[in-house]
Amino acid sequence: MNKNEKVIIIGAGLCGTLLAVRLAQRGYQVSLHEKRSDMRREDVDAGRSINLALSSRGLKALARVGIKPAILEECIPMHGRMIHPLGGEPFLSRYSGREEDYINSVSRSGLNIALLDEAEKLPNIKLHFESNSSKINLEEASATFEDKETGKTWEEKGAVVIGTDGAGSIVRRSMMANTTKLLFNYSQDFLRHGYKELSIHPGENGDWKIEKNALHIFPRGQFMIIALPNLDGSFTLTMFHPYEGEIGFNNLDTKEKVKAFFEKYFPDLLPYIPHYLEEFFENPVGTLGTIKCYPWQAFGKALVMGDASHAIVPFYGQGMNASFEDVTVFDEILDQYEGDWEKVLYEFQEARVENANAIADLAIDNFIEMQDRVDDEDFMKKRKLEMQLEQQFPDYYSKYSLVTFKPDLPYAHAMKLGRAQDNLLLEICTNGDLEKLSLGEIHEQLKGLQN
Repeated sequence: MNKNEKVIIIGAGLCGTLLAVRLAQRGYQVSLHEKRSDMRREDVDAGRSINLALSSRGLKALARVGIKPAILEECIPMHGRMIHPLGGEPFLSRYSGREEDYINSVSRSGLNIALLDEAEKLPNIKLHFESNSSKINLEEASATFEDKETGKTWEEKGAVVIGTDGAGSIVRRSMMANTTKLLFNYSQDFLRHGYKELSIHPGENGDWKIEKNALHIFPRGQFMIIALPNLDGSFTLTMFHPYEGEIGFNNLDTKEKVKAFFEKYFPDLLPYIPHYLEEFFENPVGTLGTIKCYPWQAFGKALVMGDASHAIVPFYGQGMNASFEDVTVFDEILDQYEGDWEKVLYEFQEARVENANAIADLAIDNFIEMQDRVDDEDFMKKRKLEMQLEQQFPDYYSKYSLVTFKPDLPYAHAMKLGRAQDNLLLEICTNGDLEKLSLGEIHEQLKGLQN
């Protein structure tokens, strides 16, 4: 094969930049285009950056390009969920019964900047910022670009065009415009909830005002706040609310209403956020949606990857990890079929679609769990039982652990097995069998689900 082939990548976010780095390491000429300006040269917009949870699947991809150790230095380990029930004492619900299992809080912009810096080191990557793609020719693997600063337009042709340009992907829209030829299916489902960011500022000495090594959840039934730690001692808080109703974002439209709302539902949080009213009205409300589509490739010449093909809601902490896993799988398929782009694109698509759909569905499940069930009595019994099982039996992984800490297990398999385990354990916790069965007997029943 000709390693001087050009790969055009549209979208220099997390997935696109990681993909560019890996393809350049393999020897390809990579043209990486981003419609926004270089984020390393300007301040990142506040209020749109939901903190990211980096876990095993994402770390596996970063290790593949050789930057895992450097990225981990910029992370804060989170060992579990610190639950803050209304009117009750906070308690820690660990992610796993194994001490070595944890996830990492990482800055979205910091991680993207680190990847861009890595891309810039490679002579066979050409970075184009403020480069807006106005037209994609899927069958020719070509794209027309416009420099937003100068207005100059030009066309580039490559061996393939890969869209990593997010939920509003122009590459995916070009596929949709070829619906008849491609038999293209597409769905977009918005939650009736949005999100808004707030923050806890660092302490006087740059320390953390609440537990540093945890993901904090303030569950309130139909709404919640989560908090993730940052290296500077601050926390990024994200409100997840419905749009409508008494506690909906659309109704919380005056300082008096917002003040009364926080005093009623988050009195334990108020001492840490004296500035909350200013942030509430300064920061926008973001939308939360799921995108599914098929096919992901067109004519053996074009492909969508990451959020362009499978945008998900953030409640399993797997959006970025799933996109990074796309890069891992794509690289593995190149190992097998390099030189035949049509085969590579098709095999990648078939390897990923079912798994992307699975993690999308699991993220919706976890949304319900996080806002309404983490402080439920039966759910807490199940979590305690899962911890005991993981501590005593190394081969047992809860559903969360299957997804988060088993990077070689496909999402679809993790979903099927994890849901079956959840159903069994909840039944044991609710029907009185928990007092009758030993851990060993429960473990044997769980092993039977793996067949």
